[in-house]
Amino acid sequence: MTDPQTAAIAADTAIGAVAEQLRQAGESRTPCAPIASLLPAGDLDAAYRVQEIGTLRALAEGRALVGRKIGLTSKAVQTQLGVDQPDYGMLFDDMAVPDGWEIPAGRLIQPKVEAEIAFVMGRDLDSERITLAEVIGAVDYAVPAIEVVDSRIADWKIGIVDTIADNASSGLYVLGNTPCLLEGLDLRLAGMAMTCRGDLVSVGVGAACLGHPLNAVWWLARTMARAGRPLQAGDTVLSGALGPMVAVKPGESYEAQVMGLGSVRATFGA
Repeated sequence: MTDPQTAAIAADTAIGAVAEQLRQAGESRTPCAPIASLLPAGDLDAAYRVQEIGTLRALAEGRALVGRKIGLTSKAVQTQLGVDQPDYGMLFDDMAVPDGWEIPAGRLIQPKVEAEIAFVMGRDLDSERITLAEVIGAVDYAVPAIEVVDSRIADWKIGIVDTIADNASSGLYVLGNTPCLLEGLDLRLAGMAMTCRGDLVSVGVGAACLGHPLNAVWWLARTMARAGRPLQAGDTVLSGALGPMVAVKPGESYEAQVMGLGSVRATFGA
């Protein structure tokens, strides 16, 4: 029988090895095999420990933490990936792309796009017992967003352990340029339509995001406070997909329109 100390050392070794595998896949732009089998089965805590290693490495390299992303809030995306709960990942300063700027071919491995509502926080949220009312009061403004998700796992063959360890399959993100105050917005019923060359490629509504995008922010605020990385004033929160994600075609531009918030574009080099 393995004693607890030996088991803990083995687990830490496995976590470090997975983090290194994902790092190499990202830097080489060569996806690796699924990593869930290298960690204890279904162990989300272990997956987040892998993610934290990547976060600490990024901070040590001088990248600035500027927000968080919530993943797997849409039932459509959960169905695509075979999971039943949200997750979170880190947003760094070099992940932001201005609206309409071209994303060079080869910058990502196997990108997909999904339309979201992003919130910028006006004050810190550092309590695990934060209320939804306090979350609403802490939001400075909302904008439409396109998250360009990516995976270091080959062919997107991922489960929730894989995606959590891989920083929630993060890539880049694009924010709309017109900030909107929450007053007067009904984000639960806000319809979303994403087009490419005028063709509709994804549709959705705010209610697809945990019933309401602000519900997702509330979940994230409490979760991040518990994890020791609370949301702070100025942070950007990508609240989760409003509809199915779409595989990117090189040379194309994708435009997402969200009712009440305007539009945002993600453009990809050929």
